[in-house]
Amino acid sequence: MGWLVLGGIILTMGDILMKEWVNTNSKIHLAIGLGLYFISLICLAVSFREKNIAVASMMLIIFNVLSLALVSWLYFKEPLSQQQLAGLALGIATIVVMESA
Repeated sequence: MGWLVLGGIILTMGDILMKEWVNTNSKIHLAIGLGLYFISLICLAVSFREKNIAVASMMLIIFNVLSLALVSWLYFKEPLSQQQLAGLALGIATIVVMESA
Protein backbone atom coordinates (compact mmCIF):
# COMPACT_ATOMS: atom_id res chain seq x y z
CA MET A 1 0.00 0.00 0.00
CA GLY A 2 2.97 2.31 0.53
CA TRP A 3 3.60 2.56 -3.22
CA LEU A 4 -0.01 3.58 -3.75
CA VAL A 5 0.07 6.28 -1.08
CA LEU A 6 3.33 7.62 -2.52
CA GLY A 7 1.96 7.44 -6.06
CA GLY A 8 -1.23 9.24 -5.03
CA ILE A 9 0.72 12.05 -3.38
CA ILE A 10 3.07 12.41 -6.36
CA LEU A 11 0.06 12.41 -8.70
CA THR A 12 -1.44 15.22 -6.60
CA MET A 13 1.78 17.22 -6.92
CA GLY A 14 1.56 16.71 -10.68
CA ASP A 15 -2.05 17.90 -10.65
CA ILE A 16 -1.07 21.05 -8.78
CA LEU A 17 1.70 21.79 -11.26
CA MET A 18 -0.69 21.22 -14.16
CA LYS A 19 -3.09 23.72 -12.56
CA GLU A 20 -0.20 26.19 -12.35
CA TRP A 21 0.62 25.50 -16.01
CA VAL A 22 -2.96 26.30 -17.00
CA ASN A 23 -2.83 29.56 -15.02
CA THR A 24 0.65 30.68 -16.10
CA ASN A 25 1.33 28.81 -19.37
CA SER A 26 4.81 28.06 -17.98
CA LYS A 27 6.47 25.21 -19.84
CA ILE A 28 8.49 24.26 -16.73
CA HIS A 29 5.25 23.55 -14.85
CA LEU A 30 4.08 21.40 -17.74
CA ALA A 31 7.36 19.47 -17.94
CA ILE A 32 7.65 18.83 -14.20
CA GLY A 33 3.93 17.97 -13.97
CA LEU A 34 4.27 15.38 -16.73
CA GLY A 35 7.38 13.99 -15.01
CA LEU A 36 5.48 13.62 -11.76
CA TYR A 37 2.62 11.88 -13.58
CA PHE A 38 5.16 9.42 -14.99
CA ILE A 39 6.69 8.76 -11.56
CA SER A 40 3.23 8.13 -10.07
CA LEU A 41 2.56 5.67 -12.89
CA ILE A 42 5.76 3.81 -11.95
CA CYS A 43 4.54 3.62 -8.33
CA LEU A 44 1.26 2.19 -9.58
CA ALA A 45 3.04 -0.38 -11.76
CA VAL A 46 5.24 -1.51 -8.86
CA SER A 47 2.13 -1.93 -6.69
CA PHE A 48 0.78 -4.48 -9.20
CA ARG A 49 3.25 -6.95 -7.68
CA GLU A 50 1.23 -6.89 -4.45
CA LYS A 51 -2.30 -5.98 -5.52
CA ASN A 52 -4.86 -6.81 -8.16
CA ILE A 53 -4.66 -4.29 -11.01
CA ALA A 54 -8.22 -3.01 -10.48
CA VAL A 55 -7.80 -2.67 -6.70
CA ALA A 56 -4.42 -0.94 -7.02
CA SER A 57 -5.71 1.51 -9.63
CA MET A 58 -8.77 2.34 -7.53
CA MET A 59 -6.67 2.87 -4.39
CA LEU A 60 -4.22 5.18 -6.20
CA ILE A 61 -7.11 7.32 -7.41
CA ILE A 62 -8.69 7.42 -3.95
CA PHE A 63 -5.39 8.51 -2.38
CA ASN A 64 -5.06 11.14 -5.11
CA VAL A 65 -8.58 12.46 -4.47
CA LEU A 66 -8.04 12.53 -0.70
CA SER A 67 -4.76 14.42 -0.98
CA LEU A 68 -6.23 16.80 -3.58
CA ALA A 69 -9.12 17.56 -1.23
CA LEU A 70 -6.66 18.38 1.56
CA VAL A 71 -4.56 20.60 -0.70
CA SER A 72 -7.67 22.27 -2.06
CA TRP A 73 -8.89 23.01 1.46
CA LEU A 74 -5.57 23.94 3.10
CA TYR A 75 -3.63 25.63 0.28
CA PHE A 76 -6.26 27.01 -2.07
CA LYS A 77 -8.72 27.76 0.79
CA GLU A 78 -11.56 26.09 -1.12
CA PRO A 79 -14.39 24.94 1.15
CA LEU A 80 -15.57 21.32 1.13
CA SER A 81 -19.31 20.71 1.18
CA GLN A 82 -20.97 18.07 3.35
CA GLN A 83 -21.50 15.95 0.24
CA GLN A 84 -17.81 16.18 -0.63
CA LEU A 85 -16.82 15.27 2.92
CA ALA A 86 -19.21 12.30 2.78
CA GLY A 87 -17.61 11.22 -0.49
CA LEU A 88 -14.15 11.44 1.07
CA ALA A 89 -15.35 9.36 4.01
CA LEU A 90 -16.67 6.75 1.56
CA GLY A 91 -13.28 6.75 -0.17
CA ILE A 92 -11.55 6.05 3.15
CA ALA A 93 -14.09 3.32 3.91
CA THR A 94 -13.41 1.81 0.49
CA ILE A 95 -9.69 1.59 1.24
CA VAL A 96 -10.39 -0.03 4.61
CA VAL A 97 -12.66 -2.62 2.98
CA MET A 98 -10.19 -3.34 0.18
CA GLU A 99 -7.32 -3.77 2.61
CA SER A 100 -9.28 -6.10 4.86
CA ALA A 101 -10.23 -8.46 2.03
